[in-house]
Amino acid sequence: MDSTAYTPDNTAVPEGEVVVERASSAQEVASKLNRTAADLVRFLMQQGEMVTATQSLTDDMIELFAAEVGAEVILVDPGEEQETEMLTLLEVDEDDLPEDAPSRPPVITVMGHVDHGKTKLLDQIRSTNVADAEAGGITQHIGAYQVDRDGHRLTFIDTPGHEAFTSMRARGADSTDIVVLVVAADDGVMPQTVEAISHARVADVPIVVAINKVDRENADPQRVLSQLAENELVPEAWGGDTVTVEVSALENTGIDELLVNLGVVAEMEDLRADPTDRARGVVLESNLDVGRGPVATVLVQQGTLRVGDPVVAGASWGRARALIDDHGVSVDEAGPSTPVQLLGLDDVAEAGVAFVVAPNEKLASRVAEKRSHWRRQANMGRDSHALSGGARLEDIFDQIQRGEAATLNLIVKADAHGSLEAVTDGLRRLEREEVQLAFVHRGVGRISENDIQLAATANATIIGFNVRPDRKAREFAGTEQVEIRTYEIIYELLTEVESAMLGLLAPEFEEVVTGEAEVREVFAIPRVGKVAGCYVTEGTIIRGSKVRFLREGTIIWKGDVSSLRRFKEDVREVQSGYECGIGLSDFQDLKQGDVIETFEQREIPRD
Repeated sequence: MDSTAYTPDNTAVPEGEVVVERASSAQEVASKLNRTAADLVRFLMQQGEMVTATQSLTDDMIELFAAEVGAEVILVDPGEEQETEMLTLLEVDEDDLPEDAPSRPPVITVMGHVDHGKTKLLDQIRSTNVADAEAGGITQHIGAYQVDRDGHRLTFIDTPGHEAFTSMRARGADSTDIVVLVVAADDGVMPQTVEAISHARVADVPIVVAINKVDRENADPQRVLSQLAENELVPEAWGGDTVTVEVSALENTGIDELLVNLGVVAEMEDLRADPTDRARGVVLESNLDVGRGPVATVLVQQGTLRVGDPVVAGASWGRARALIDDHGVSVDEAGPSTPVQLLGLDDVAEAGVAFVVAPNEKLASRVAEKRSHWRRQANMGRDSHALSGGARLEDIFDQIQRGEAATLNLIVKADAHGSLEAVTDGLRRLEREEVQLAFVHRGVGRISENDIQLAATANATIIGFNVRPDRKAREFAGTEQVEIRTYEIIYELLTEVESAMLGLLAPEFEEVVTGEAEVREVFAIPRVGKVAGCYVTEGTIIRGSKVRFLREGTIIWKGDVSSLRRFKEDVREVQSGYECGIGLSDFQDLKQGDVIETFEQREIPRD
């Protein structure tokens, strides 16, 4: 069919559902609907959209044209159809499980509303202290841990409670055998509690309810039981089949009873896996680590993962260079239901993707490269409008006030892929008819000078979550007048962006860096602990000031400067160009090359 000619209006369209890949060009979409590219381009021009025959189309464009010609389309991600072919090449057969396969440990996911005590409960189970270090009371990443109980091993997955981490909770439910639903006895069933129940039901896994905080004066376990029944989780005490256990994570009571019940439920599920097969499973989380490169936290579901195996994880691949268990110990292999950190991938894997050990490195590389190509195509089509227009966050409300349809151009950087995903999803939910979001770039790691250059070119605002720009990047941003907003709590990020869109950002405060020092040496002082021998590179370091501790641009700790010395003397401040010794409150993980930033809050005057 001549793509430059117009098709007669009475030309039939294909019957039934037509599968169309997202980000397809006008030529590709038109040919599937028995139309020419000229037909589609002319129609979109009439709708005010200027496109070419080879330009990638948005979902709305494709669906609008399909409706115009009377066709029914199903949009799929690029490569979705080809994925079956890739799995065939990798020799993956999800149903290939021997009848005599041995039992495996249960994978137990802990879910519930924010601040209902999920992480504290896990803290008691594994007798480590994780909860205290979490900003804003939110577990920002999925953590996976194993415990031994009476000769039986249990694997636990912790999921964040904030609504923005919905996809991470869904991923946890999809990877689990049993869900522990934590409900605070004083708060009762909350919106994220109901959402967690829905995820568990979709995954078709049993739910065990831990009624937490029963030690509080206003605790009302009976009200919780009633609310559970209203959500079709009828407790065993009421004649139903939902196991409920009253616990206090704070006082470490009821934990033993909970674990006993989990063991009973696991036995009833009859969980099995083949440890002799090539390993496959799911990526729970991933990040770019200083010195180690891309690190993926994976859960092995079938087979055994070994050091040296060629691994494909979505669009990433590599030979397993090292496996680290939940205690930080290097191991040679990991069997079914075992969580480990995987080192050796060529890139940060997407959280939630499946991983599989490939027959060989050549095939692993081929599959990953194809998937990477499809992903780039999808992203180009989804946000292709970003560079053709759009505004920064600080300008968006003025554009809306003028009655213009506004596009907010964003570059989003985060410390880990799960966080990046959660922030992106949360931001997309802020879109309204009068303002759309275009993600110019999304990535894991520090805010770099390349990010600044891209933001300047695309007129974009940079959003950083748990990451910071270094001094050179900040200076470059000032020169290029690029807006950078950094956050450590997702509530604040989403609230501020939404407020900007609504014109409600007065007054605004920003964290201003007042001093910066580079760690040159680390000294161990008896009865004091570790002290950082530093060189002040910018501003002034003042004793008692608020401080951020950065490693490769990622915030790993916040606190105070507890001590400041020049040679052997205590001093109040040290200016740029001088050496000093810095002691930090409650922080000992000091390494050469780390950066210490002091800062203060300042109000930004508005015009």
